[in-house]
Amino acid sequence: MTKTLPPAPHDVRAGQPRPVPPPRPRVTGWSRLRWLAWPLYLTCFLWFLRTEGIPAANDVLFLWLIAALLTAAVHSGHGPRGFLLVLRDWVPVMAVVWTYSLLRGYGAHTPWAPHWLPQLRFDEVLGFGETWTVRLQHALYDSGSPHWYDYAAVAVYLSHFFVVYLLLAVLWRRAHHRFRQLLAAYLTLTFAGFATYILYPADPPWLVSQEGNLPHLSRVVWEVISVSGLPQADSLLENGSQFANDVAAMPSLHSAYPAMLLFFFWPTAGRRLRAVLVAYPLAMTFTLVYGAEHFIIDVFVGWAYAAAVVFGLRRLRNRRAAAAASASAAPGVTASAATASTAPAASTAPAESTAKGAVKDTAKGTADLAG
Repeated sequence: MTKTLPPAPHDVRAGQPRPVPPPRPRVTGWSRLRWLAWPLYLTCFLWFLRTEGIPAANDVLFLWLIAALLTAAVHSGHGPRGFLLVLRDWVPVMAVVWTYSLLRGYGAHTPWAPHWLPQLRFDEVLGFGETWTVRLQHALYDSGSPHWYDYAAVAVYLSHFFVVYLLLAVLWRRAHHRFRQLLAAYLTLTFAGFATYILYPADPPWLVSQEGNLPHLSRVVWEVISVSGLPQADSLLENGSQFANDVAAMPSLHSAYPAMLLFFFWPTAGRRLRAVLVAYPLAMTFTLVYGAEHFIIDVFVGWAYAAAVVFGLRRLRNRRAAAAASASAAPGVTASAATASTAPAASTAPAESTAKGAVKDTAKGTADLAG
């Protein structure tokens, strides 16, 4: 019997050579650097935390944030263009925030005395004759022996220095238009607070206590940091008394920023994220009041400022979008109106010619009958 040959492979046709596989990409120094970018960044950051401490100053935080964005640009393979985009968008932001820090320090030297009595009376009304700061510290705080909730308060308090910046960085990478919106809200809220510090300098509870107008109060956050030996990195630029302002308590920007995030992200957030957005301002409020950093009225005013800024900017954007939409639709409406106005004239012309033809036919028919 004649043997039949096995069928040829499906991907090889008769008379054609087998396809040659594509060459493997050559590993270069740049590709190695891409994969090493994040490990190198994390190694340097951990070394900084161990040797210098937690970065809480704006300039140090911004430097590490910009370094992280540059690292992401290297890892993504964007090259020099990615570097330029990072520097273009973030160096001006760093300059504005540093300018605010400098102005905030100079705002402590106002010609009028700081206010404390209205805030104290308001909190005494809410606390039924005694401020909630005094009640909470007498019930919960043991000086020199921090509890777990004291360390939690430290974590919540320190989140003020980096949470907004991290969210800005995420939006810068994923939704640049949202980045611009949140940045506008952040800067507007920050400088609105600065203007209030100038017009209404206000003492925090711990300072009112030091002046003898409240029972003894402790700055819980800073005492816990001191007891735990948690180091803090020194600022590179924001050193000296010109950056300090102990009477910048009204409004509380520590409470205003979490409220800003709540109002900003709420329309697009899911159920779980909304729970976090609500819990964060409440946790910050407990931390500030318990830690003697702010009166409750400072927190309420901070929330009001955040609501006014976020909703005011949102309304302004909606009005601009509506005006742009109406302006773009106006030429089309004008053209439609012009077409509609010329249509009756065009349609009456055939009618008039038809009527004239009918009159002529009638006259002709009458003449024929008469003839």
